[in-house]
This record gives sequence, C-alpha cells and structure tokens, in this order.
Amino acid sequence: MLHDNRILVLGAGELGMAVLRNLVRRTAPAGISVAVLLRPSTIDSGDPVKRKDVAELRSLGVELVPGDLADQSGAELATVFRRFDTVISCTGFVGGPGVQLKIARAALGAGVKRYFPWQFGVDYEVIGRGSAQDLFDEQLDVRDLLRSQERTEWVIVSTGMFTSFLFEPSFGVVDLARNTVNALGGWDNAVTVTTAEDIGAVTTEIVFATPRIANQVVHVAGDTVTYHQLADTVDRLLGTHVLRAVWSVDELKRQLAKDPHDALRKYRVVFAEGRGVAWDQQSTFNTQQGIAVCGVEEWMRSNAVISQAAQTA
Repeated sequence: MLHDNRILVLGAGELGMAVLRNLVRRTAPAGISVAVLLRPSTIDSGDPVKRKDVAELRSLGVELVPGDLADQSGAELATVFRRFDTVISCTGFVGGPGVQLKIARAALGAGVKRYFPWQFGVDYEVIGRGSAQDLFDEQLDVRDLLRSQERTEWVIVSTGMFTSFLFEPSFGVVDLARNTVNALGGWDNAVTVTTAEDIGAVTTEIVFATPRIANQVVHVAGDTVTYHQLADTVDRLLGTHVLRAVWSVDELKRQLAKDPHDALRKYRVVFAEGRGVAWDQQSTFNTQQGIAVCGVEEWMRSNAVISQAAQTA
C-alpha cells in the first residue's frame, strides 16, 4: 500500500501541468491529495494563459500553495514542504544558479519521504563536470547531496530533450523557414527526446510503480534518433529534400566564445559533443513497462509541423 498520501508539484509550466493532470487522474480514486506550489502573482494573475491554467487546476481539485522558489529561503521552503510526503520539482532552470540546490536542501530539511528533483533532461553524470552549460554542474551537486543521506528517498527521471525543442526555430536544428536541418556535431550523433505529455504520464507511473522505485536514475525516451534519421524523417513527411549542414563542435564553441552567456549556444555545444544526450530506447522504463509514447514522426504529424512547413515554403 502506498504510504505517500500528499504530493506537492513545484511549478505549473508545460511539464508541471502534464505531471499534475496525470497525477490527478491516477490519485483521485485513491484518496491521495495533489498540490502545486505557485507564485502568489501567478495564482492572482490577470494573464489569460495563467488564468486558464489556474482555473484548470482548481477544477481538478489541485490545492494551490503560494510560494516562490527563487525568493524564499531554504528554511522557508522546508516549512512549506514539511506537510507533504512526495515533492516533484518541475521548475526548470528559470530560477538561476543555486536554486536547484536550495530546493533539494529544503526537501531534505523538511524530511519528505521522496523527492524527484528537476533532472528531466540529459544524463548529467555521463556529461560530467565542466561542460559548456555551467548549470549542469549544479545538477551533479544535487545528486551528490541526495546520495549523501538516507532519510529521504530520491528518484531522478532522465528524459532527454523535450521533443518540441528539436523544432524550436531559435535552437536551429530543424529550420523549416530555411528548409534546413543542422546536425549538431555530426550526422551520426544521436539525441533522445520525449514530449512533456509523455514525461508527465511516465513520471506518474514511476511514482506509483511496484516494486517501489527509490534512490536511482530512471531513463525514459519518446524517441532516440540520429540527426541523419531526423533529416530523413523531415524529408519523408514533407515530401522534400531539406538542405543539410553540420555544425561542428569547434564551430559551435567559437560561436559560444563570442557570446559566452547565450544559453542556446551552451546547449548546442553539449548536444554536439554527444555525451549523455542519447540512450537506447530498449533500456528505458517506458519500453520495459510497455507504455506507449510519442516518437518524432508522430509528434510532427500531430503538431501541425507539416502544414507549418507548407506555409513557409
């Protein structure tokens, strides 16, 4: 019998909302409460998008807990966390340096039974310290902290890149406006991607898995593709021949040197180097559990990428 009856999700962005929707579906019949930590300004926001999300959360029966992960001290956050059994952080890196470590310390200080840190991305240990994306070192500090204690169980869910990010014009991998696919580091480099919706669904299954998952890294993947396979998929679905270019590691490092604070350039270097950014789908929790997930081709078909390409042609 699951003894964690009170779950707190930190943040209600794209991933947080996906996690919350799936948790509510799973917990409603079991009498388990679900809450979300939101800034007071978000709860009372006049922004239509935020108002819509807050209204949905209220309709789902999610408790809205006011708090600010960036501004509140670790002790203040620990006071908030203390009445929950499980804390799942869906905040991303928006808080800046030091916030992930502060949240982890607050969770441990509160004595929560289980903590899912914000690690829904690449495999930071394979990448190692000193990468182009300096925020990744803090992720390793969080892992070291969690492993140094035995009171709070922890689960890290590695999901790769959000699938949609592959098609983000600013990232520059799939550039439909220029009919181009740019390979980061080389055509045989691979990248693992998962949709936010699938991360929400699979993370919920991990929360309630039997036997209980604790003190381990769990890998998830919607798809793992090489840039060559990605370009071929774009060609096939759009009925075209995209222009293909390789952005070498050296070139991307030169670009980063010109603007060392540019987050996207940092990410490009990490993905071009090809370590810790892709894993075999057969080894993933979703494959082993037979959970259906959305691959790149299915995502393109269902997210108007084809019609968008037609409009830019």
